[in-house]
Amino acid sequence: MEALQVHNTGAVTATTVQDVKPKKKICCACPDTKKLRDECIVQHGEDACSKWIDAHKRCLRAEGFNV
Repeated sequence: MEALQVHNTGAVTATTVQDVKPKKKICCACPDTKKLRDECIVQHGEDACSKWIDAHKRCLRAEGFNV
């Protein structure tokens, strides 16, 4: 995924999601998916929760974390 950035000089550059620095600590990012993931793992075990684990990873990547 690419994002466009406009600089004061008027130049436009493209950056990828991997270039974006996280704005939060990883423990504070994506609290909704983290809660769903954790509750699922406690109730059903890790093997049954890949849907929530993957959703949390996607959210963390969108926040700029490399997971």
